Amino acid sequence: MTALQVDTDPAEVGFDPARLARLDRRLARWVDDGRLPGHLVTVARHGRLVHVGRYGHRDVERGLPVEDDTRWRIYSMTKPVTSVAAMMLYEEGAFELSDPIARWLPEFGETRVYVAGSAQKPVTAPQTEPIRVWHLLTHMSGLTYGFHHAHPVDALYRAAGHEWGTPAGADSAEVCRQWAAIPLVFQPGSEWNYGVSTDVLGRLVEVLSGSPLDEFFEQRIFAPLGMRDTSFGLREGDDVESLARLYTAVPGTPDGAATGFAPLDAMGAAAHRKPAFLSGGGGLVSTAGDYLRFVELLRRGGAYDGGRLLGPRTIAHMTRNHLPGDADLETFGRPLFAETPLRGVGFGLGFSMVIDPTRYGVVASAGDYSWGGAASTAFYVDPVEDVTVSFYTQLLPSSTLPIRNHLRQLVNQALVD
Repeated sequence: MTALQVDTDPAEVGFDPARLARLDRRLARWVDDGRLPGHLVTVARHGRLVHVGRYGHRDVERGLPVEDDTRWRIYSMTKPVTSVAAMMLYEEGAFELSDPIARWLPEFGETRVYVAGSAQKPVTAPQTEPIRVWHLLTHMSGLTYGFHHAHPVDALYRAAGHEWGTPAGADSAEVCRQWAAIPLVFQPGSEWNYGVSTDVLGRLVEVLSGSPLDEFFEQRIFAPLGMRDTSFGLREGDDVESLARLYTAVPGTPDGAATGFAPLDAMGAAAHRKPAFLSGGGGLVSTAGDYLRFVELLRRGGAYDGGRLLGPRTIAHMTRNHLPGDADLETFGRPLFAETPLRGVGFGLGFSMVIDPTRYGVVASAGDYSWGGAASTAFYVDPVEDVTVSFYTQLLPSSTLPIRNHLRQLVNQALVD
């Protein structure tokens, strides 16, 4: 077992231990109320791990507890890893952020743009602005997700087999060809829309590097960081019981609020093996200890104990708001599902960040950056307080409980220096 060892008295780095315990009590209440199967949470400051909270089960029905080496489907927390991979190639001069992606993925050069009509009879127009690399990193490409159920183009994705998965046997090259044949939701750069942009970015990493995405991740990111338990699905020889069971919220009140959860085994089984499609937007499983190494890489400005993956100025550029006019997601984005609240939150190259704590409505630092996953996993880095927080569970959808807001308010109220 890879143990997560608290290495510092919280008081030594400005935390009140008694107040920090409120975090565990709040999270445990959701487990005891039957609204969350189990969880693991980490809190670190100045790179020193001051708190690890574990409670509940990774598999409720079998009575298997959450443990340090529990593997979690991190879904969209794969996206920051893919963004880091792309920016490593950027630092090597492989592309400019303004380059059209059709230079390497020519199928996207002819992708049409939806302007009117239904999913059955869409009216489209040519691109007036090509999809550029930075459009993929910022989700301003016009690509979408089939599971949004908010736009006629979403329905076209679903009709082509792209909702919570992709057609069986299709690899990243084929999947990108299929997406390129479907209209964009809008002209690239004109709006923000959460979608498959980072999956296309993962394919771009493959083409530019000449390596499959799993090999690039393993050789260039995971091995240097010592992330031994992170992969696209479980590997041969991995213990299936180490993978937490996937659950979905069960509505139980007139307003649709969830009062329980049920296993989602058909969807969860996809992570039992390496898939044909290496999803740069959501395909990784990981452990809390592994992903903490990645989060600490970000906090350190791209450095780790044995060297450096990215320059600090590159990390700083990635974690600035890139939305035009310094707008927030509520103003510039579309009113649909995302892995973050939209008010007072901007978006950079692979991360969201708090740009207006007052508008955000939660005690937080300006510049705090983060992302999360569909099964309610989340992390954030607060560069002002030099704090990192990560959270793991397996409950779909991530909007079921206000976990991300509670993480910030309960961690920040415990800071007393």
